[in-house]
Amino acid sequence: MRILTLTALPLLAIAATAPAQDREKISPSQIVAAAPAEAWVEIPADDILVLELAGDRTVYFQLAPHAAPQHVQNIRALAASDYWDGASVYRVQDNFVAQFGLRDIERDLPDGVIAQPDAEYVFAGEGLDMKRLGYPDPYSLMAGFSGGWPVALYDDGTASLTHCYGTLGVGRELSPSTGDSTELYVIIGQAPRHLDRNIAIVGRAIEGIEHLSSLERGTDGPLGMYAQEQSATPIVSYTIASAMPEEVRPRFEYLSEKSEAFAAYIDRWANRYDDFYEVSAGGMALCHAPVPIRRVED
Repeated sequence: MRILTLTALPLLAIAATAPAQDREKISPSQIVAAAPAEAWVEIPADDILVLELAGDRTVYFQLAPHAAPQHVQNIRALAASDYWDGASVYRVQDNFVAQFGLRDIERDLPDGVIAQPDAEYVFAGEGLDMKRLGYPDPYSLMAGFSGGWPVALYDDGTASLTHCYGTLGVGRELSPSTGDSTELYVIIGQAPRHLDRNIAIVGRAIEGIEHLSSLERGTDGPLGMYAQEQSATPIVSYTIASAMPEEVRPRFEYLSEKSEAFAAYIDRWANRYDDFYEVSAGGMALCHAPVPIRRVED
């Protein structure tokens, strides 16, 4: 297996044996590059959504069926149909979201799509296998990582995924609407954690988010909506990776939170002593260090 874009370095060994003043200069990205093969976990092809935009631009998402199974079922069913024909990115609000879907096009839901899914905003926190962040979280009782995802635990015994940069969520109307996954949004600004437990989080961008975050902001309509249809970015295709021929199917891995490399990565984000830094923060927020994800190919 060949790893793309990352160069393996013996930095973890250096970190364990070198003098402290040398260890401290190792950056988070260097720790990720040095992580051994066994520290990485492959993402199932059925959990990868491939969004192709006009202009030969592609965004890849990892879906979260463990957190929002009905909504993810809808996304898969919609991708297997022609429902998304004519869809576009029609809203780009600065420091907030890029939203995409059919907007004003009326179309019947295809078979297999649940019109009113459950409010999959939280899931059971009891017994959750989680690596604690190690620093206080202002939005929850405790925060950390589980199964490669940033999660928050609450004092009522529930848990949720969190609105970090790149989070993929389901647009909805006011309650009791829960959304049906025909309108999705991606966080392209600072983490709006106040949305946690209020909207179904169905995934996260794992590659190509720059194709959404760099789009022209909508300034001629409310909340970043494009008033002119021609300003929207057309969606060329909307596909689950498992439906693609194996020879062109994208493959990705995430760095397991159970690995020593992940622990070192989080610690280094909180305690930066690279040449640039004069003062180390000594702490970090949950969304500050995204879970490392890499593309791989045979």
